[in-house]
Amino acid sequence: MEYSKLISITGLNGLFELVGSKTDGAIVTSLDDKTTKFVSSRVHNFSHLESIEVYTVRDNVNLVEVFQAMSASIEALPSDKDAAAVKAYFQKVYPDMDFARVYASDMKKMVKWFSILKANDIEAKLTEQPEEDGEAEA
Repeated sequence: MEYSKLISITGLNGLFELVGSKTDGAIVTSLDDKTTKFVSSRVHNFSHLESIEVYTVRDNVNLVEVFQAMSASIEALPSDKDAAAVKAYFQKVYPDMDFARVYASDMKKMVKWFSILKANDIEAKLTEQPEEDGEAEA
């Protein structure tokens, strides 16, 4: 399973692998219980994990960078139910995060998603974009 195929769906817990898309929605497989179902785009919004960025005190960073910092950290993952513990965890693991603009609920999601990625042995890395011919010749 590739990180590039993972999506988050509004109104549904967990992460999903995008199996196929249709004009009115998508066929997804849950990473939690491995069920496959159709989800309507009329009811739900889809967000590719690759496209999610996190506010920092400098430039925004891709979610992958935060996941990589979490992976490299020796800190134990906090419970995603304790907002104060989650914030303290991120202050140690990723201190550049802009805590005024990143909500506690977002940090809890990151902890939950990271746990799901680890449980499914998925490496958080961006897909490499092929270089355009014009850039290679210049």
